[in-house]
Amino acid sequence: MRLPFDALLCDFDGVIRFYDTGEVAELERGFGVEPGTTARTAFAPGVDGPAMVGEITVAQWVDAMVAALTEQMSPEQARKLGEAFTGAPFSVEQDVLDLLRQAQAHVPVVLVSNATLQLEEDLDALGLTHFFDEVVSSARVGVVKPDRRIYQIAAERAGADPRRCLFIDDRAENVEAAVALGMTGVLYREVADMRRALTPLLTPPTTP
Repeated sequence: MRLPFDALLCDFDGVIRFYDTGEVAELERGFGVEPGTTARTAFAPGVDGPAMVGEITVAQWVDAMVAALTEQMSPEQARKLGEAFTGAPFSVEQDVLDLLRQAQAHVPVVLVSNATLQLEEDLDALGLTHFFDEVVSSARVGVVKPDRRIYQIAAERAGADPRRCLFIDDRAENVEAAVALGMTGVLYREVADMRRALTPLLTPPTTP
């Protein structure tokens, strides 16, 4: 019986990896700035864009954050926020990894991440260097989701037709772009979303 898809393409942050932003939130309160200011600044198009395509290092990304944040606070405060943001501790959702391991028994699992040049170091810190069949990092391929080219690269590395790929991401625009390319898209909100999507692959067909 044919499998429901030939490859699983999966996002990293917000699906597999989650950050503890407690220190950033505490600093923002202490500095009297609106909660979420650091994240909004970090991911503003003119700030994070170069980092996500590998044109600058994480340290240079922090410098760009500091430059933007100093419109609202002192350079010293901005530096503390930028470093706390990029240095925030992180962990993985073990239930998601377990599901991905089960999927790997049937199809290749490819990580597709909008990431900095630090992604490989982070994967190593989590013990995931050799977990995925392929890793497609925006910082290495020079293109970010939702640009269709990053999905095409991921499908090619998986050895699968895009129309036979399952794509999972926590951002609607990324999922919509994958669907537009012919992939089956799943918007991730909780582990149950992934479990439901993988059921046809992981549940053997019953015989009459």
